[in-house]
Amino acid sequence: MNAISPIPQIIPENAPFSTEQRAWLNGFFAAYLCVSGGAAADEASAESAEPEDFPWHEAALSLPERLALAKDSKPERQLMAAMAQLDCGQCGYLCQTYAEAVWSGAEADMGRCVPGGKETQRKLKELVAALEPMRNGATVAAPVVKSAGPVGFSRDRPALATLVDAHPLNRPGSEKDVRHVVLDLSASDITYEAGDSLGVFARKNPQLVQAVLDRLGATGEEMVGIDHEALPLRQALLSKVDIARPSDECMLFLASRAFDGEEALVLQALAAGEGPPELAEADLLDLLQAFPSVSPSLPGLLKSLDRLQPRLYSIASSPKAHLGEVHLTVSAVRWDNNERTRTGIGSCYLADFARPGDVIPVFVQKAHGFAPPADDDAPAIMVGPGTGIAPFRAFLEERDARGAKGRNWLFFGDQKRVTDFLYEDQIMDWQRRGVLSRLDLAFSRDQAEKIYVQTRMRENAAELWAWFEQGAHFYVCGDAKRMAKDVEAALLDIAGRQGGRSPAEARAWLDGLAKAGRYQRDVY
Repeated sequence: MNAISPIPQIIPENAPFSTEQRAWLNGFFAAYLCVSGGAAADEASAESAEPEDFPWHEAALSLPERLALAKDSKPERQLMAAMAQLDCGQCGYLCQTYAEAVWSGAEADMGRCVPGGKETQRKLKELVAALEPMRNGATVAAPVVKSAGPVGFSRDRPALATLVDAHPLNRPGSEKDVRHVVLDLSASDITYEAGDSLGVFARKNPQLVQAVLDRLGATGEEMVGIDHEALPLRQALLSKVDIARPSDECMLFLASRAFDGEEALVLQALAAGEGPPELAEADLLDLLQAFPSVSPSLPGLLKSLDRLQPRLYSIASSPKAHLGEVHLTVSAVRWDNNERTRTGIGSCYLADFARPGDVIPVFVQKAHGFAPPADDDAPAIMVGPGTGIAPFRAFLEERDARGAKGRNWLFFGDQKRVTDFLYEDQIMDWQRRGVLSRLDLAFSRDQAEKIYVQTRMRENAAELWAWFEQGAHFYVCGDAKRMAKDVEAALLDIAGRQGGRSPAEARAWLDGLAKAGRYQRDVY
């Protein structure tokens, strides 16, 4: 009998994956690279493991642009192009590994990409159906067997944190509501590092849940089964299923339970991404009110809804400065639609509905290289307007606690200095004590001409270039489609003007900076 070689550990233990994901990835790459664990295999894998070029892996690109770039690639890469390209880890994977898991059959849930929303979910289903013939009879992998990983480091085994505080950071008169959230981790063994993110399992707006219960004619105390668990209907609607963004399957189910034929046709159109524009962003209550002939069964309704996904937030604290605590910087999202005020799932749960003392399931999502320089003497340039300041508060606390000698330069901006200078006292103290060597502020509405962080970068182009030549690490956190894109354009412009590089050479310089770990982004 031939001995079976153990699967080599290609994915490191500290990689940002749960135990089951790491096991699946080790198996996948072992098979892909024909790795058997021997020296010859190691050499072969080293030769074959050339890094792939993913030109679509850029969050600023639209979905059609990404799909066009990937159209001639293998199926799993086309699926990857449908993801939001943030590598946020909210789904439990990276964009690449989520796509590979879906294509292999190891992951059946196509609704995990929270940033991509319905657009990604619909496109994944469409692509899987269209690409199915390309399997050519290949065996689809069995779903990954869930295994017990460390509590608090997996969305499948979250830890329990206690809410301590969620006070406003904006001053009266601001158009925004940003909260400083403090969570107590002392009852758990989980740890984190500056640069990591925190996954939060939020609960839905209780007023919305009550309105849905009223429309269903339910008390909320009815016992229902979901994910092999029996629990009251109210709890299921609050914390288990997504009623803010009903799935296409939910709309089709509601159509099947409509006694009015016209209502059924409209629901079917909505499931196909068509139908009345005023219902394009409808939640479950909107649908139940708009189609009064619908009488859904509770088991069928719950089965048709997507599971509520955790929300991921950049950690805004260093564990060296706040023992047993983790801090977040959360912007409460509220908007009006169809004569109702809507609330963000995670942000308004933390800002409005959770109370100090409430216990919240959380997990740590390890950073993908996004961390303060390991070299305490290295300079760091940080660009974080608005809530993008969160990880840089953690970076500066970390470098301050370590006594790092490397210079720090922060670019921060928002709307108005008097109302929106988040963490002003702490930032100004860092500047007074020399922790911050440079501070450049950009408050867009404090003057007639709007000023942004990229404006300040261009104003200080010569000094920025000098910092780069002295080995500075550059970080940016915030909006991917606008701010981060504009910041990158400013970097390329500075490389051209200050470094004398052509556009192609400037791009190569920036790509080289990224490969060296000196250009890191945490964008959303």
